Amino acid sequence: MNLAYISHQECQNHRMGAHHVEVPERLHAIGDRLIASGMEMLVTHYDAPLASREQLLSVHDSGYVEMIFNAAPEVDDVLTWVDGDTAMSQGTLAAARRAAGAVILGVDLVMSDQHHAAFCAVRPPGHHAERNRAMGFCFFNNIAIGAFHALNAHGLERVAIIDFDVHHGNGTEDIVAGDERILFCSCFQHPFYPGSGVDSNAPNVLNLPLPARTDGAAFSAAIEQQWLPRLDAFAPQLILISAGFDGHAEDDMAHFMLREADYAWITRELHKLAVQHANERIVSCLEGGYCLSALGRCVSTHINELIGH
Repeated sequence: MNLAYISHQECQNHRMGAHHVEVPERLHAIGDRLIASGMEMLVTHYDAPLASREQLLSVHDSGYVEMIFNAAPEVDDVLTWVDGDTAMSQGTLAAARRAAGAVILGVDLVMSDQHHAAFCAVRPPGHHAERNRAMGFCFFNNIAIGAFHALNAHGLERVAIIDFDVHHGNGTEDIVAGDERILFCSCFQHPFYPGSGVDSNAPNVLNLPLPARTDGAAFSAAIEQQWLPRLDAFAPQLILISAGFDGHAEDDMAHFMLREADYAWITRELHKLAVQHANERIVSCLEGGYCLSALGRCVSTHINELIGH
């Protein structure tokens, strides 16, 4: 069974101005690499739907959702800044709703056994978006919205969210902390933006702060020791991945020294857990990754492992 690849043209209409690193070309780089590597033949394409207000309200406060809807510019070449590094253009609201809708569709596809896994090639990312705050290029928390859709619409009792972006998934933690139905695991460079993740005491949160210059050996050793046993004991019925690739050695947004093989390894380990506990069901959603060449290579490698090769 091949993999569901979920995206939408409107995700390319979100722009935050000249010189911003979170650009539409990120999705082009992924698509080009899938074609060049032959992976394009192994996926089925789906258009991401628009997440409804009701679906957004499953994780975000109503006042916050209304603020984001009202802040969206109605004309081209106008930016509305909602955070110091996070701006809305005319195309942002639709793109953000498509990004959240992609994860919802991914959950529906794997829960109906149409596909065992899905990858959401979307932007803007989501894991920094808190319950009532946009930040870090994020507006709606795509992965958290997908998790609550799995719980509420499909009746699951245990969902794991794995975040291997180089930045702490503070927004996801803000939303899911204390909900025993969700196990949230986030590894990240520390100290680093957004400066969170070292003082959590929520029993369902397993943060893994790692120092600058962390390489693949240290990365895998820490995950083997701390994440994998906890995930195995939790026995998730669905695994969701916040897939950030900005820890790659070629990505100057941070200071990890990871390579494609390291992302292949963590994806392979998560796939094994999904086979054992979740009927192989995984939904992965793009977060960071700003060196275009490295991003394309990493996503292609990630998808190859999700397929189970």
